[in-house]
Amino acid sequence: MQILDCGDFIVHRKYGIGQYIGVNTIKADGIIKDYIKIKYKGDDILYIPTDSLDNIRKYIGAEGKEPKINGLTSKDWEKTKAKVKSNLRQVAEELIRLYATRQKTTGFAFSKDTPWQQEFENQFPFVETDDQLRCIKEVKKDMEKTKPMDRLLCGDVGYGKTEVAIRAAFKACMDQKQVAYLAPTTILSQQQYESFLDRMKEYPIKIEVLNRFRTAKEQKEILKKLELGEIDILIGTHRLLSKDVLFKNLGLLIIDEEHRFGVKAKEKIKEYKTNVDVLTMTATPIPRTLHMSIVGMRDMSVIYEPPQDRKPVQTYVLEYDDEVIKEAITKELERDGQVFYLFNQVENIESKANYLKKLIPEIKVDFAHGKMTGSALENIMEMFVNKEINVLVCTTILESGIDIPNANTIIVENADRLGLAQLYQIRGRVGRSNKQAYAYITYRRNKALSDEADKRLKAIKEFTEFGSGFKIAMRDLEIRGARELNGRNATWAYGTSRL
Repeated sequence: MQILDCGDFIVHRKYGIGQYIGVNTIKADGIIKDYIKIKYKGDDILYIPTDSLDNIRKYIGAEGKEPKINGLTSKDWEKTKAKVKSNLRQVAEELIRLYATRQKTTGFAFSKDTPWQQEFENQFPFVETDDQLRCIKEVKKDMEKTKPMDRLLCGDVGYGKTEVAIRAAFKACMDQKQVAYLAPTTILSQQQYESFLDRMKEYPIKIEVLNRFRTAKEQKEILKKLELGEIDILIGTHRLLSKDVLFKNLGLLIIDEEHRFGVKAKEKIKEYKTNVDVLTMTATPIPRTLHMSIVGMRDMSVIYEPPQDRKPVQTYVLEYDDEVIKEAITKELERDGQVFYLFNQVENIESKANYLKKLIPEIKVDFAHGKMTGSALENIMEMFVNKEINVLVCTTILESGIDIPNANTIIVENADRLGLAQLYQIRGRVGRSNKQAYAYITYRRNKALSDEADKRLKAIKEFTEFGSGFKIAMRDLEIRGARELNGRNATWAYGTSRL
């Protein structure tokens, strides 16, 4: 039971939504007990013994919008539950069909770890956290079963989810199975491709990437080799879900941030899920994904523990000010670091880069956005990695996956236009080393923020400690309400009260 304050709305399993107004001590039949007092419609009052609190939950809905209070004798609550059940039925049936098929399907049981597997894992250049090791063990155990794996791996940005995926992919390759790694952005797919190449360079594993950095001719050649089984691991964006992408012997599908993909992509993913092992990774799970794991439709592993020597990102939420920006960038450059400057307007991004150059003449600045050609974008990122650029002005293309340990200051302009989970992912692009990292979350001076924007900015400032991904996901749900739960305009009460 969550902590309640007077005036909070609660949900009773049988009677619906009411308002908590305190605790009363009542003597009945010679026994003194504390009772939760709940006000319902009109003068209706309900008293709940404090030893029977399993029937109530705190209301979680869109802030600023008071729910309709039910009456104790009204049929409204029953109608609400019936309406929600009706709205969810189609989605539920679809999910049940999928997971029933998976339960009946006999998948491929991967072999126990080979000597190469142990040797490969020992080459990891960092010390694994206990959580990482536990999650790796859970994934391997699933892979060795005949039942197709469907495991959700949760962990904050930079907590080592990729290494878990890399070891799972290596294990699949040891049994001559192919691996598909699905990433939501071109930049992330390219970076993961390079990570896989670097980790597996000493082994005869063929890795390729399929994204817009590849020419049409290169893509055609990759697809030909894939179908012949000459490629072991294929990493890419939604391009992997196209009809012409044919695997000879797919055994493992790894999905990075599944909620970032569109409806059509998810339909294709469902087809894959019927008979291959699936590992889904996320930092901020959406409510439906989390719920499916909690109720047992999917298995879940969680990395709670941050890597060794990692420090929380120092976060400032403030009005935009040239002097603050200049000081923040200068301080980072003085310690030989690099800066991400998020400016999410493609048409004005070059002007912003030029403006910063005038503001701080000594910086080496350039810009990047998703509408650039593949070669141009790849060149810019390579220059940033090689420290030929120390301030990169970019759009939200950096939201997923860009991992530059030397970049430890991020400045976000017009942050009020971004979602909470999005801001959380963006902030996670810094602080990926043992250096103290800083995030400046700014909004236009004297701008009147909407209530939702104000709450998002307060939340990103509040949740700075390690392991805040779940809290951010839940807070985002509270701010926006659960309007998109299960992909449709579902009524809040039944879904998020967990009744």
